Amino acid sequence: MNVAVMGAGAVGCYFGGMLARAGHHVTLIARPQHVQAIERQGLRMETRSFDERVRLAATTDVAGARGADVILFSVKSPDTEAAGHALKPFLQADTLVLCLQNGVDNADRLRTVLPEHEVAAAVVYVATEMAGPGHLKHHGRGELVIEPARASERVAQALAAAGVPTEISPNVRGALWLKLILNCAYNAISAIAQRPYGENVASVGIWDVMRDVVDECMAVARADGVQLPADPHLAARKLVETMPAQYSSTAQDLARRKPTEIDYLNGYVVRRGEALGVPTPANRVLWALVKLIESKP
Repeated sequence: MNVAVMGAGAVGCYFGGMLARAGHHVTLIARPQHVQAIERQGLRMETRSFDERVRLAATTDVAGARGADVILFSVKSPDTEAAGHALKPFLQADTLVLCLQNGVDNADRLRTVLPEHEVAAAVVYVATEMAGPGHLKHHGRGELVIEPARASERVAQALAAAGVPTEISPNVRGALWLKLILNCAYNAISAIAQRPYGENVASVGIWDVMRDVVDECMAVARADGVQLPADPHLAARKLVETMPAQYSSTAQDLARRKPTEIDYLNGYVVRRGEALGVPTPANRVLWALVKLIESKP
């Protein structure tokens, strides 16, 4: 396949790199420091099973998406609409845009920008970070759950053959909500403490806070008619076992003094709770504290 990665940070580089490693033509649309490093030496993929430099195309120009069969859309949630507008002139009629983003409403927002193109949501379970320019570090997991679409089967087969466990599910909305609940439980706490998941859950009272956050999220999901595919409390307990050393993406953003996605995580639950008449005090506190830290000069 001809693949373009729009917003090639840690998530986009991981899945784009896996496809490139399997022989697909991949173009990363990324920040200048990553593009320069990748052009010189390739993308370094330091994963739990291999450490290689993968050769693939990289550019800062959105025109690099021209001719792609599939776009791996992995920009930050606040940038969804702007990135969609930028992509629009370069999409083919049959290009599939696959949203690999945090939050539950990005695909819907993107469809309003790209009404003539096929947009599919995906749930991402991977722990990664950019350890330096052109240097991806993988801490664990790496699977996808994809919404049914015209090209979903072909893309899922390509990803699976590239070493990415991929499932097509009719209940992607429920899977997105389950991932949202895990993010709400872990991300803000990791960001506030600037510590990894394993250290946080070993601290006094943290599991109780996380339980309250999960309970509120579940109540909002029920009020919103969402069918969760698994028990979020059990999923939260298992998550730390698979990635105890992981810092959340929110923690990484704060450490680099970058805007976070907290408005689309705990903030989203607070807004939906207000709309549906469900109180969310624990989520509100975490959201407000991250916003407070984010606003520091």
